[in-house]
Amino acid sequence: MEEKKDYRAELFYEPRNGYDTLSDAERVELEAYCEEYKRYLDGSRTERECVANAIELAERAGFAPYIPGMSLRPGSKVYYSNRGKALLLAVVGREPMSAGAVIAAAHVDSPRLDLKQLPLYEDSELAFLKTHYYGGIKKYQWTAIPLELHGVVALKSGETIEVCIGRDKADPVLYVSDLLPHLAGEQMAKKANEVIKAESMNIFAGSVPYADEGKDRVKLAVMAILNSKYGITEADFISAELAAVPAFDVRDLGLDRSLIGAYGHDDRVCAFAELKAILELESPRRTAVCILADKEETGSDGVSGMKSEAFEWFMNKLCRADGSELGDCFANSVCISADVTAAFDPNYPDVSEKRNAARLNYGVGLSKFTGARGKSGTNDAPAELVAYVRELLDRSGVQWQMAELGKVDQGGGGTVAMYMGNRNIATIDAGVPVISMHAPYEVVSKYDCYMTYRCMKAVYGD
Repeated sequence: MEEKKDYRAELFYEPRNGYDTLSDAERVELEAYCEEYKRYLDGSRTERECVANAIELAERAGFAPYIPGMSLRPGSKVYYSNRGKALLLAVVGREPMSAGAVIAAAHVDSPRLDLKQLPLYEDSELAFLKTHYYGGIKKYQWTAIPLELHGVVALKSGETIEVCIGRDKADPVLYVSDLLPHLAGEQMAKKANEVIKAESMNIFAGSVPYADEGKDRVKLAVMAILNSKYGITEADFISAELAAVPAFDVRDLGLDRSLIGAYGHDDRVCAFAELKAILELESPRRTAVCILADKEETGSDGVSGMKSEAFEWFMNKLCRADGSELGDCFANSVCISADVTAAFDPNYPDVSEKRNAARLNYGVGLSKFTGARGKSGTNDAPAELVAYVRELLDRSGVQWQMAELGKVDQGGGGTVAMYMGNRNIATIDAGVPVISMHAPYEVVSKYDCYMTYRCMKAVYGD
């Protein structure tokens, strides 16, 4: 019987709950790491704030802005901010760029409600802000919750004004209304995606009229407040990027404090893991690159998205510093597409195939492929790369699990992995499993956050 038991352990794949193997020392490190992540996330409500906070941390760790033509040598630490909305960091390795780089790519944009370019209007002596939702959301989840307003207003003078309303506890918050249940009979009979129309997601902005006899007095009063605080006029909305995000603090969740509840785990939880890992790196064998990309939630297009040639520009500069060819570098590189995956939720078991679904507290989730239906729109990592990552994580004591985004034909989704793969870079998805992904309040396991960070450290350090 003992021989059969050993044989079973040798041949079967049986993942374990991470807390069954976690040492006391690792538990202390886990909690410390998660406290750092919570502080970062609490102050990073938009991609611009994520990048600004990452630059502050990077400069403390000895990183300097990349200047074309600057001298680079093994151990050099540089970063490039792409218009303040995406960030590239690198630690130059001992081997030339032609040997390939070790890349981790996450995104720092999250679903939200963007203000339209002319958002402010008045109706029935109430002021509202028109919105256009960003990314894949369930629209009804964004009603009847407190919202903050974050972003920038770019003036014709060239000045850029930062706007933040609602983060400070002394600030007011904003709000999209919902129907009371007493009058919602017709609404409740609709499909979930029809409960509220996108053009009805208008934010309450004020109700007190300006003290004159003209029209749109409430709108004028709100505009006067904004002008007094930020010096802007209604026309300045045209060159603004303002987003309403949930006004929820990052909190421990569960009576045992094993989970973290917050807005924006997707994908800032992976972005912070790879950021912290590269900030701690000193002298890697191969050049390590950390990408904090924008626009993933809308398809990765645009100058700050992962399809942008800003990535090629930065990598080509690193290659030229030692005389390497960019094509050689890409062909020999490895990329971890650090993005979240769906965690199995026992409240909704029918959408997942349990044998291949990621579970909370089982470690970083490795996704060989994403996409939809017949693997449409996926990178589909080569088997050899999956084997390499398995061996590396096992050797480094990092707990991992395989992950799949739901049952076949149930739905699907994508990451930046395909855009890296299209560049001839061997790429695999790895990240934190999430409950209620894309909701205003998402949930992750502290253990999985910690193991994702250790995964990034292992990859960079190999």
